[in-house]
Amino acid sequence: MSLIALTGGIASGKSTIARRLAEHGAVIVDADAIVRDVQAPGSPVLAEIAAVFGDEMLMADGALDRASLGGVVFGDRDALDRLNGMVHPAVRAESARRFAAASAADPNTVIVYDVPLLVEARVDDPWDLIVVAHAPASSRIERLVQLRGLTRDEAVSRIASQVDDDARLAVADVVIDTAGSLEDTIAQTDALWERLSSASRAARVRDGD
Repeated sequence: MSLIALTGGIASGKSTIARRLAEHGAVIVDADAIVRDVQAPGSPVLAEIAAVFGDEMLMADGALDRASLGGVVFGDRDALDRLNGMVHPAVRAESARRFAAASAADPNTVIVYDVPLLVEARVDDPWDLIVVAHAPASSRIERLVQLRGLTRDEAVSRIASQVDDDARLAVADVVIDTAGSLEDTIAQTDALWERLSSASRAARVRDGD
């Protein structure tokens, strides 16, 4: 299997890249979806969140109130670090299980881990390639305001809560520039897929498949 990390700051266009790679046949493992799973009602992670941050982090049905939690941790580095310390180990274990399942189904598959917090938590994992979706912070702020309905202050706070662009770019094997048109982003993603598929074909030949 090929294990690819796909990362980028909030509103960087990372999801667009993941969707295109899925259309080509990659198996996408979504870190955000895993986070939601490990924080589901009844989970140990959710119980710990409530114990540390208060029962007001829970909605009436027992589910996590993500807006309330976000209001507490975004802009507070210590609170965010505490939250990550609860969530990251559970996400790491579940993502490893999903990688193994995808590899067992097809040993030559291309697995793309869509992971916003790669630099913060997963950069030392054994990735075959690290792909960074990149757009300037100013462009991402506009996307958050226009497409997601955040205020400008909220958008700035969300971006500031993540590592800076230089830290992400420093670990990149491939950078996909998403500041331009959608068509340009798709073209760069298609070129990446051709690179990945060529490597996969070579691996099949090498293994005698």
